[in-house]
Amino acid sequence: MHISRPLLPGLIEACHAVIVSNADHLGELDRAIGDGDHGTNMKRGSEAVYAERDQLGSLPLPEALEKIGMVLVTTIGGAAGPLYGTLLIEMGRGLRAGRGDGVLVETLPQAVAAVARRGRAQAGDKTLLDVLYAVQRAVLKQSPPAEVAAYAMSAATDTIAMKALRGRASFLGDRSIGHMDPGACSCALLTGSICRFLEEFPSA
Repeated sequence: MHISRPLLPGLIEACHAVIVSNADHLGELDRAIGDGDHGTNMKRGSEAVYAERDQLGSLPLPEALEKIGMVLVTTIGGAAGPLYGTLLIEMGRGLRAGRGDGVLVETLPQAVAAVARRGRAQAGDKTLLDVLYAVQRAVLKQSPPAEVAAYAMSAATDTIAMKALRGRASFLGDRSIGHMDPGACSCALLTGSICRFLEEFPSA
């Protein structure tokens, strides 16, 4: 899986579309085990990035990813903003350091590790990291985009049976079992959107 600068505006549009169309669903998931604002927050962050898509597309890819990360940190709010922001900022830094040249296999592990540190979470805690780890495994195996997307959604579905150990949902204890984690869902939706786009436009 490779992301080049010319693909970035289209990827931003694809991610914006999937978040806007699923904002209500994400809110419903969050109302079950959180404070109900994940859909609204993700939509706000997505719209902020979308508004800058042309400018972002003119930047070198490392700088664009870092800037997107900063926009998400400042606009999404809650726990998701720093986590998604950290992911993209670290991917940008990895590319800036000469790792990967847009190839996710070279940048994703360090970025996911940074998210884990930021969220003080690990696999099985019922967070978006459960999806990120699944995506990382698939990318490291050089799975095609469709398989990466399937792994992501499967990992999000797996959070339904988990007990939340981090975030607001952890206050519910066993009552968090039986509900999909909203962050995992948004992460899987974004992964699926990115993968579909990369299948349609594999290079530019």
